[in-house]
Amino acid sequence: MKREAGLRPDPFTIEVIRNALTAIAEEMSLVIMRSARSPLLREAGDLSSALTDADGGLIAQGRDIPAHLGIMGSTVQAFLQRVPKAQLQPGDVWFLNLPEVGGNHLPDVKAIRPVFAEGAVQAFAVCLAHWADVGGARPGSYVPDARDAWQEGMRIPPLRVFTADGTDREKLDVILANVRGSEEREGDILAQMAATRSADERLQELFASYGAATVQAAIADIHDQSERQMRAAIREIPDGEYRGEDFLDHDGIDDHPIAVRVRVTVAGDEATFDFSETDDAAKGPLNATPFTAGASVFYAMKAIAGPDIQPNAGCGRPLKVITRPGSLVHPPWSRPVVGGNHETSQRMVDAIFKAMEAVVPERLSAGGSTTSGLLLFGGTDPRTGDWTTLYEVHAGGEGARAERDGRPTARPHMSNVMNTPAEIIETFYPIRIERQALRHGSGGAGRHHGGPGQERHYRILAPEMAMTSMVERCVIPPYGLQGGTPGQPFEITVERANGERRQISGKTHVTLYEGDCVIMKSSGGGGYGAPAEPAKRQEKP
Repeated sequence: MKREAGLRPDPFTIEVIRNALTAIAEEMSLVIMRSARSPLLREAGDLSSALTDADGGLIAQGRDIPAHLGIMGSTVQAFLQRVPKAQLQPGDVWFLNLPEVGGNHLPDVKAIRPVFAEGAVQAFAVCLAHWADVGGARPGSYVPDARDAWQEGMRIPPLRVFTADGTDREKLDVILANVRGSEEREGDILAQMAATRSADERLQELFASYGAATVQAAIADIHDQSERQMRAAIREIPDGEYRGEDFLDHDGIDDHPIAVRVRVTVAGDEATFDFSETDDAAKGPLNATPFTAGASVFYAMKAIAGPDIQPNAGCGRPLKVITRPGSLVHPPWSRPVVGGNHETSQRMVDAIFKAMEAVVPERLSAGGSTTSGLLLFGGTDPRTGDWTTLYEVHAGGEGARAERDGRPTARPHMSNVMNTPAEIIETFYPIRIERQALRHGSGGAGRHHGGPGQERHYRILAPEMAMTSMVERCVIPPYGLQGGTPGQPFEITVERANGERRQISGKTHVTLYEGDCVIMKSSGGGGYGAPAEPAKRQEKP
């Protein structure tokens, strides 16, 4: 039965609406995975979905990629600064990827649909999908030696690609003309559109059942409840100032570590995260936007203080993020950022965890394979003559915790992307997977051991392919905690068809030929507790 508009919902109704909103966000992600063309979305699930309120405040997000926490709401808020609500119409779907419009990096393309009810915008459905290519100087749009943002690919400002009348073909054709694998990209675009449409339909059912005013009142209560829960969790952390730092191996251009530093100040029920002492912006593509910094803080505090708190705008109210313009985490908009999204963001999380080791070590994991571990293969498939791009991430060992060993081949922190099955790779790409196994012994020692990484071998079957690496923890290994030892770092080796072997950098570009083999060995997790303490045997899974 439809409720009278304006009535304050009871707790039971609020819970029904809360779970309905989360289910809508998760259904969006399922729609993409079941209808997208690229294996990166269909198999690996490098995507996220969310709902925001009419002003861009995050309402609910699917169980997707932690690096996108907070990014979705920030994107809508920045979008509304460029596109006023009066310009929006039912049936619109806008696409954008500009990092300065609430974003993170160019391959993460957002689709935004305003949801109308009772004659007004009531919410936004937002779908983020990592496109396997957005143009740029290298296949897959990862350019390890990029020195400006334009080398990284096509920059899409807010662009209305769909309306109630259908597809704006001229705009879509401009996009497709500037990316590799245009047929695959078109399928992914249509999948994003369909996902936002499914959210619109489900929200219309919710508004019809309860009335827009009741749903909005429930959303306000959900925000307030998350805020109360986060403030209560922060109050359990002792007041004080805590400092932590972590390092990137290098930026792909200058061969030296780059520091991420944070000063965490806890005062009562609020926490401030000041990254002002972080190193200056990098020449290469490891810069991160302030929006990415916000997502990193959001994730870290969820993990430390409130893992069961609903992720929404209210959850972030007690948190303040400070960045220094010109720094690695607040660079000029002309700087390249493709790796900062999933590499520098994780260094921010690790810096926060190190800062908090002094007060909440029992809530933390030792250092893990906190990197995408990305290998990106691109070239023409000789079987079909079509362009192919394989974007493959590699899990490694999880860091150990106070109560247990680290898990094998996990994706700690900001990543939640699955690997592409060997059968899918061999079906759709001119590549053969010749070995996949755990990298036993790669975890750090301690009272509890770090989890082992993995090993995977890629044999090239095409006359020529390009490969790009974007991997951290190749030089600076995952750290131990509370006296535990580090895990082994990543290793990437190219074995030529003639038997010549060469270990390559974690951020480089190489040309491969038929018969060459790429050997990826991912890092193990750090150990927890001094190794002199009685060691717990790490069992094979």
